[in-house]
Amino acid sequence: MLMQTIAPCLMGVLAATAIAAAISPSLPRGRTSSPSSESNMPSDIDPQSGFRLPLLKREDLDEAGKQTYDRATTPGATIAGLQGPAGVQLYSPRTAVHHAAINRYLRFEAGLSPRVREIAILTTARELDSQFEWVAHESEALKEGVEQSVVDIIKHRRSTTGLETADATVIELGRQIWRDHKVSSELFARAKALFGPHKLVDLVLLMGNYAGTAALLAAVDMQLHKGKEPLLPIP
Repeated sequence: MLMQTIAPCLMGVLAATAIAAAISPSLPRGRTSSPSSESNMPSDIDPQSGFRLPLLKREDLDEAGKQTYDRATTPGATIAGLQGPAGVQLYSPRTAVHHAAINRYLRFEAGLSPRVREIAILTTARELDSQFEWVAHESEALKEGVEQSVVDIIKHRRSTTGLETADATVIELGRQIWRDHKVSSELFARAKALFGPHKLVDLVLLMGNYAGTAALLAAVDMQLHKGKEPLLPIP
């Protein structure tokens, strides 16, 4: 029943990238400066939000929107705060509530190890060239014990030969899904043997969740936070 509930919600979240019209550009509470230098940003980027729409003010949101706003401004609740996916999702507060629940389940409650989780997220970010997602999660992966050498294999799209079986399987699964658009029978069988069918489905849903976020970030041309440097070698 859990998977039957989560999967339709996830599909709805992934489709919810149409954003409503922009309103007041005022800084939200707690923000005292723009996220990055205005001179370095494309002309259609709002200098206060760091993306193509202004940040909505809390007082202009409905209850669902206020929940999303409060979660994004709670220290430690999100990696990026309002200058990230949560800020964009204020424009679709009803889906944001469901997305937060799905994200929480897939990241922390699905039984995937932190190492597997972060390797899956990094592989998705790399294959979709999501600079913002990568910068947010490379440090998370290192914090969870993923070696820099493994991070570099994902970053530079190197061979997985010699890696631990689980690491290699997650990386190859993400590459086949996002690059080849087809998963081989051999790889699927190996992944199922390693994770079991239920965790394997959750692993793919986790990748899909971050692919949806990458699509949203690409649509609004999300800029890196002030002081952050791009880490992916994207031409």
